[in-house]
Amino acid sequence: MKHIFVTLLLLISTASICSQNTTIKNKIKNTINIFFKGMHNGDTLLIKKTISQNLKLQTTFVNKEGKNVLKTETKDAFLLAVSKKESSTVWFEKLLSMDIRIDGNLASVWAPYEFYLNNNFSHCGVNSFQLFNNNGNCINNIYYFPITVVVKKLK
Repeated sequence: MKHIFVTLLLLISTASICSQNTTIKNKIKNTINIFFKGMHNGDTLLIKKTISQNLKLQTTFVNKEGKNVLKTETKDAFLLAVSKKESSTVWFEKLLSMDIRIDGNLASVWAPYEFYLNNNFSHCGVNSFQLFNNNGNCINNIYYFPITVVVKKLK
């Protein structure tokens, strides 16, 4: 009888933890989706609801000389670029998946993407988001790795 009680207690605890983890993952996905909705619509106020004051955006690529480059963009430069997007210009970043890892109040999201400019495929790559749960979710860092030489569009 003790074993049945312990087994039931473990099952209920596991179900509760899995449910909480799913809820947290949904909140993280929602934060990232709101960020991109703001970017697509040129809405910096919406983006600001999802990012930290110290947001760091970085991209890495291989330059023409074959050297690895890490370029940092400021939050203000990013927001300025979004705010200056012409209303006739369409940006669409299609996230192909989100691999979310959570540890305490930190989360990391690996998200392959395809980027479309004016409805035409431009490039693909991977975004890596680091989020901090500040009683909501806040994107602290965004790393993106564009693949500029496209051999085959990802499905």
